[in-house]
Amino acid sequence: MSARSVCIVGSGNWGSAIAKIVGNNVKERREHFKECVPMYMYEEEFNGRKLTEIVNTEHENIKYLPGIKLPENVVAIPNLLEASKDADILIFVLPHQFVKKICDELQGKIKTSAIAVSLIKGFAISEEGIQLISRLISNILSIPCGVLSGANLAGEVASEQFCETTIGSKDKEIGELLKLLFETPYFHCSVVEDTDTVELCGALKNVVAIGAGIVDGMGYGDNTKAAVQRLGLMEMIKFAEVFFEGSKTSTFFQSCGIADLVATCHGGRNRLLGENVVKSKKSLKELEKEILKGQSFQGPLVAKEIYGMLEEKDMLNRFPLFVAIHNICERKMDPKEFVNCLRNHPEHL
Repeated sequence: MSARSVCIVGSGNWGSAIAKIVGNNVKERREHFKECVPMYMYEEEFNGRKLTEIVNTEHENIKYLPGIKLPENVVAIPNLLEASKDADILIFVLPHQFVKKICDELQGKIKTSAIAVSLIKGFAISEEGIQLISRLISNILSIPCGVLSGANLAGEVASEQFCETTIGSKDKEIGELLKLLFETPYFHCSVVEDTDTVELCGALKNVVAIGAGIVDGMGYGDNTKAAVQRLGLMEMIKFAEVFFEGSKTSTFFQSCGIADLVATCHGGRNRLLGENVVKSKKSLKELEKEILKGQSFQGPLVAKEIYGMLEEKDMLNRFPLFVAIHNICERKMDPKEFVNCLRNHPEHL
């Protein structure tokens, strides 16, 4: 098999961190990958200069990942079709709300033999409900799409602090190829075939993290937060069993599951949201504007969709933690009642 060309679609904080890994790996593994790595970057100005120009001359994304040098073979390109035209492997690492638009632009313009991998945590949420990002990519582009997800804070990965991640691929050969592309001594990759569950974990843990933030806001300690994490994990597993046939419990004990859940419940924007929902009377929109400068929290959106799915199947009483988090976010339930949901959880019966 000839060397494959790799394109990174996205260039923010996580995209730049993964660009460092991929750029270095392809240089070391030239029998498998071509050395030049085009990185699609939405053109914007920073300090009066084009960000692509800064990346390509200073080899640093000074806006989204300052202080980290990128390999010189990573080339920022502001034109999506130019960046992706020769790609054999497309790495999607951009905000979830832009995925469909990007894929629509790529449709019919990429190699039919290409493969994709999504590093995006979250669901595509539309009028039809929840859709896995990898399925959205695969359906629009008519190519296989794997996933990569784990307890992977971008700054720590870029600083080469050891961590684990999980690659999900239904095709074993593709899974091993992606492992070869991403793995380093500080970024350990495990490969599983249970792709849907790997991706599902990345979205559901954001809901549980809101619960962790709620108990933080109430002034409870680590014991209570640990209960939230354990019961949240149980609900994640049960949700997968009900709505995603073939899900394997063992996948939840990979980095994509328990490790990412713990990391997110002790940091991250959704935990912060939960804390502020308790301490503030502001609406979600007001908190988004204040904390995220207008961007959306993924957790409440997923919680709302989960609530609708559970209500349709008359299963609200089996998932009290998910239900309570949704109702608290919607200001339909007093956060003080949250601990009662933990105390009376069916897992205890």
